[in-house]
Amino acid sequence: MRVIVTFTLVMLTVQPLLAHEGGAIPADVWTHWNLNPLLLIVVMLPLTLYVRGAVTYPVQQWRNAAFTAGIATLFVALISPLDAISGSLFSAHMVQHLLLVLVAAPLFTLCRPLPSLLRGLPAQGRKAFGNVAYDSLVRVLWWRLTRPLNALLLHIAALLVWHLPGLYGLALDQPVIHVLEHASFFLTAALFWWTIRSADDYGVRVLCVFAVMMVSGLLGALMTFANTAWYQDHEPYVAFWGLTLLEDQQLAGLFMWIPTGFIYIVTAALLLGLWLGAVERRVTEREHRLAKEMSDE
Repeated sequence: MRVIVTFTLVMLTVQPLLAHEGGAIPADVWTHWNLNPLLLIVVMLPLTLYVRGAVTYPVQQWRNAAFTAGIATLFVALISPLDAISGSLFSAHMVQHLLLVLVAAPLFTLCRPLPSLLRGLPAQGRKAFGNVAYDSLVRVLWWRLTRPLNALLLHIAALLVWHLPGLYGLALDQPVIHVLEHASFFLTAALFWWTIRSADDYGVRVLCVFAVMMVSGLLGALMTFANTAWYQDHEPYVAFWGLTLLEDQQLAGLFMWIPTGFIYIVTAALLLGLWLGAVERRVTEREHRLAKEMSDE
């Protein structure tokens, strides 16, 4: 998880690279690849370090697959023509954010890549990271940020604040604000998924998932059934894609409502299954313990 924080901070240092320089239209969409070398390094360097570390100290194949899929998701979201299309369509912008929140962030937190990434660093890099990670202030801040309620509230705040029309438009126009938008979605999602993976109480995990599902579902439904377009910033481009501003917003709302809700429901169902399995194991262990005590008597 801490490597995700580091990655996000690096993203902020290359903020001009992530700005939408106008929008893409269907006729030239495949010419809009963001091939800026610095951005490519930011996305591909973690993969290089991971491969180097995993070759030296092999890890489970599913972890390798999850990390590679996470990097591929970042590539699609930030480097592929989707980034340019998201400057033209609110619905594409929504897909971009959902890839960061619902695909990249959970994949990285699931595979826990930090050991392999650190092994891929030179010795001085590992030492520097350790000095920062084990600083008392950093540890206290980390502990507070990864409390389930704190992570939940931060993620919900990011979802709501960045969908305010005025702030959304500002993010499209201002490169620094735009990268803060991407970073806050990705980082708060990573914190959220970290708590879902790591919290001791299964009930807390399930409640957190349902809370985010309700907030995102409500926001998506409001966008879908709105009578007017909330976001005017894509007006010069939507007609090229055969949409009106309202239709574009409704499509974005559906993306945020239906597929997102499905992912959260599946996650909650998996957590419930794990919870029931843990309860069953505890009951079985208790029965075996009682049976042993009775046989000893």
